[in-house]
Amino acid sequence: MKRYISSYIVLLGFAVMFLSSCANHPSVPSDASASSVLPPIFPDYCDVTVPCNIAPLNFILPADQYEECVARITTPDGKQQTYGNGVKVQIQEDEWRDMLDASKGKSIKVEVWGQKDGKWLSFNPFVIHVAKEPIDEYVSYRLIEPSYVAWDFMEIAQRNLTTFEETQIFNNEITCNDKEKGQCINCHSYQNYKTDNMLFHVRKANGGTVIVNDGKVTKVDMKRDYTISGGVYPAWHPTAKLVAFSTNLTRQGFHTENHNKIEVYDQKSDLILYDVVTDSVSIVSNDSTLLEVYPTWSPDGKYLYYCKSVPLPEEMRDKDIASTYSKIQYNLYRRSFDVATHGFGDEELVYDAASQDKSATLPRISPDGHYLLFALGQYGCFHIRHSDADIVCMPLDNQVSSDIDLTGLNSEGFADSYPTWSSNGHWIMTSSRRGDGNFSRIYFAYFNNGKVEKAFLMPQEDPEHDTYRLKCYNRPEFMVEPVKISVAEFSRVFD
Repeated sequence: MKRYISSYIVLLGFAVMFLSSCANHPSVPSDASASSVLPPIFPDYCDVTVPCNIAPLNFILPADQYEECVARITTPDGKQQTYGNGVKVQIQEDEWRDMLDASKGKSIKVEVWGQKDGKWLSFNPFVIHVAKEPIDEYVSYRLIEPSYVAWDFMEIAQRNLTTFEETQIFNNEITCNDKEKGQCINCHSYQNYKTDNMLFHVRKANGGTVIVNDGKVTKVDMKRDYTISGGVYPAWHPTAKLVAFSTNLTRQGFHTENHNKIEVYDQKSDLILYDVVTDSVSIVSNDSTLLEVYPTWSPDGKYLYYCKSVPLPEEMRDKDIASTYSKIQYNLYRRSFDVATHGFGDEELVYDAASQDKSATLPRISPDGHYLLFALGQYGCFHIRHSDADIVCMPLDNQVSSDIDLTGLNSEGFADSYPTWSSNGHWIMTSSRRGDGNFSRIYFAYFNNGKVEKAFLMPQEDPEHDTYRLKCYNRPEFMVEPVKISVAEFSRVFD
């Protein structure tokens, strides 16, 4: 009897696999009416350029308008495959990898059919361009609710971009105690895209900065008698065991009418340099009348770039910042750096945003040193909450004659912020609130010889994943390798 039941289970399993395969590789509708528009798919992957190692670009037709979806994908060598399960198109990972391999430097053709009110429509085909250049295999981000008014569980996670695997780096519950809960964890940072030297902050209960130095984990307190606070926004020097930080007195304001909803501003902020080996803190800049924030290094380590506020009009200087925050604007500066002496040169203006009645934040330098990315908005330094914020890319040398057109990267009327480069300089990543205005999600765009292509949403195994994940992707960072230290190992430094 057991043998018969076992055989039945095996046959049932084969039947389920067969039906699933049939559903995933359906037939193309033979009686479809032609439509003159591109398919209204989500995410919008029509005519994007993607890395040659990215995970499958799964998508969906609107479930409130369509009953079924079928897609036919054709590679340059003429091979075809169809996909569709309900209104979703989910491509098998091994088949997708073969498609990418066959399409490097070329394009994949995608044809989509949708069934609406029992009748099939054939949409205009589109292409997915496959770049020869890969993207860094990993990104990491903090997952947090969009309001910041209240939050509970928080984590820093890492995602393999070549697959759909997401794993946890750390969470805010593992070191909480019974007396004080509600830890905040933030500001993960890596040296030169690698993870043997990295850090993140833990606030409130058991607080401190968790630093990994050559794979060894420690917790440090960077607060000194002569600093505003411990380290806040970090930037690892590309070669030395040094981290530049801003040190801040940060506050939040919650609006009831302003459509930006939340304002994050500094009452004070300076720049410091932390020596990981000697556990020493030195002052980089501490102008008590102005605000300095968001340090970042040039890829050769010879310059430190940062944001610095410009003086307020004299009649506003004695007023509370809660009433003047909308008038605070930042320019971009840099100072030369001598790694042997840890000495900094004089301040140089890099980008004068205030003269354009704008504010520039979050600078990042391309790996070849030729380009500067930053976020630009009307005011302030926390542009991920400003709907007018866009990403700007400007040349840093005479090899490029003008600013770069980022129309394909930026959204219209939604906050675009946290720009950063991949390690090969061919991919730009940004955190954007496009779509619903509430949740920040990760977008990538191809950068090639100063030309930026249309941005695309980080792919998910289920195209509805980010619709139902009520979390923001905060401070996304590229990595060429995963964090190898486990959550449990990190937690031991809090014992």
